[in-house]
Amino acid sequence: MAAALSREALAARIGEMAQLPGGSPTPADASQVIESLLTALEAGTIRAAECGADGAWRAVSWVKQGILLAFRFGTMTDLSGAPFSFIDKHTIPPRQFDVAQGVRIVPGGSTIRRGTFVARSVVCMPPMFVNVGAYIGEGTMVDSHALVGSCAQVGQRVHLSAAAQIGGVLEPIGANPVVIEDDVVVGGNCGVYEGTIVRERAVIGAGVVLTRGTPVFDLVKETTYRGSADAPLEIPANAVVVPGARAVSSGWGAEQRLSLQAPVIVKYRDAKTDLSTALESWLR
Repeated sequence: MAAALSREALAARIGEMAQLPGGSPTPADASQVIESLLTALEAGTIRAAECGADGAWRAVSWVKQGILLAFRFGTMTDLSGAPFSFIDKHTIPPRQFDVAQGVRIVPGGSTIRRGTFVARSVVCMPPMFVNVGAYIGEGTMVDSHALVGSCAQVGQRVHLSAAAQIGGVLEPIGANPVVIEDDVVVGGNCGVYEGTIVRERAVIGAGVVLTRGTPVFDLVKETTYRGSADAPLEIPANAVVVPGARAVSSGWGAEQRLSLQAPVIVKYRDAKTDLSTALESWLR
């Protein structure tokens, strides 16, 4: 097997291959480049987004370019393993784990794709799915029917509750993926999309949906948070967000007494919140 490429060489070669016109023949070294990228993502030595010293998250564009190349140069193949049937690009098969890696994957139809970082003590409850380029920190639980989308960044000791959806952002390559920082609790049936950043120790109550265009009303600080074309929505550290509604104030909607979804920060995390969100250690 060819030696893995260095970070610098990998970034440069991915940049060159990304510039090839559509329909170009597959480069002779495409398999080596893609394998080096996926292996480095799985080791956590490169990530699809990184947090700078200023606390700002930024996409690593060349990494996302490389993931797109894995789709571009992959060919459809049978990746089945009894009792499941999978037909997908040969470059991004399901990951295989062993006991030494310390990841608990409970039987029942879960899939973690190649090119993901999954730290020790992560618990995966079936069925769940983790897409290519994602990062999941130590001690996190990914509960039943939860999705961790492509390139999403999930910190340590996070609880992604049942049916939580952490959206993927692969294109455009400069767009930030969704980020869930350390010690966050994401409630059941939540959706966090479009590059939203949930800062450490926040609690997202069951049923909350967060997108770049979602206004979030902070009752404690009497302010409103929302994303823009240039910046994602950010949920502050320790915020406790619950579903809310905002009445339509004029026109036919007001006449019909309609309301719009409006997530509300009702408090900031305290000892009582910690007690109610604690995970039973014996489950791990």
